[in-house]
Amino acid sequence: MMFSSMLSETPSILMRFAPSPNGLLHLGHAYSALLNFDLARQRRGQFLLRIEDIDSTRCHPEFETALCEDLRWLGLNWPQPLVRQSERSHIYRTALAQLSSLLYPCFCSRSILAKLSSGQDPLGVPLYPGTCRALSAREREERKKHQAFALRLDMRLALASTPPLYWQDETQSKRIMARPELWGDVILARKDIGTSYHLAVVVDDAAQNISHVVRGQDLFTATHIHRLLQHLLGLPTPFYFHHALLQDEKGEKLAKSRLSKPLRQWRVEGATPDDIRAMTGLNQP
Repeated sequence: MMFSSMLSETPSILMRFAPSPNGLLHLGHAYSALLNFDLARQRRGQFLLRIEDIDSTRCHPEFETALCEDLRWLGLNWPQPLVRQSERSHIYRTALAQLSSLLYPCFCSRSILAKLSSGQDPLGVPLYPGTCRALSAREREERKKHQAFALRLDMRLALASTPPLYWQDETQSKRIMARPELWGDVILARKDIGTSYHLAVVVDDAAQNISHVVRGQDLFTATHIHRLLQHLLGLPTPFYFHHALLQDEKGEKLAKSRLSKPLRQWRVEGATPDDIRAMTGLNQP
C-alpha cells in the first residue's frame, strides 16, 4: 500500500475514526475504523475515536454506546475521555468569529435554492447564487430577528487574498490543488446547529493534532473546502488518504440510509472479529 511510505515521513502519527451516532455501524465503518487502527499501530502511532454528534436531532446516546461496543468487540481501543462535538460549541463559535468578516447570513429556504440555482456542488446540492450576499447590514439584522438563517462563506471574498492551496493525497500519490470554488458559498453554521461538518472537522483535527486523515473516497471532494478553512483559520494541514468504499451486492456503497446490515446483526449471526476482517479484506496486522 502506498500509504505505508507516507506514514514513515511523519515522526508523530495520530489517526482518528470519527463516526456520527445516528445509526448502527456496518461493514464500511468497520473497514475504515480497522484501517485507521492498524495503520496507527503499525507505525507506533495512536488511534483516536471522536464522536461527531453536532446534529442533535439525529444523533442519540444509545447509538454512541452501540458503536463503542462494536468497536471494542472488533479489538479496537482508544484513550479517554472521548471528544464529542456536541460539547465543543464554544470552540466552533470562536472559529466562526475568526471568519466573521467572510461570513454572511442567508435566509433562503431549500425550495427557493432549487429555483434559483443553475448548478450543483460536488454532492449534487444546488449551488447558492449569492442572493443574500448583497443585503445591507441593517436588513440582515432585521431579518435575523424573525427568520431562520445559515451562515455562508463568501467564497469570492475568501479566495481574493488566498494563494493556490494544495494537500498531499496518497489516494493518487500526488499533491492535489484545492478548488474550493466548486462548493460555492458553502454553509458553515446554521441557527439551530452552531457549526457545519466542514468547520467542525477541520477545527477538531487540528485540536487533536491529527497527522493523517484516513477516510472514505466519498469525502475526497470535501477536502477542497477543508484545505481552504485550514488556510483561513491558520491551522495545519494533515496528510490525506481516501480509501475505497465497500459495496453491497448491487454495487452500491454501504450506508446507514440504505439500511446496510449492521455489525450487530453479523454478531448475532455468529460472525467473529476475524470474520469481519476477512469480509472487509483486512488481514490481521
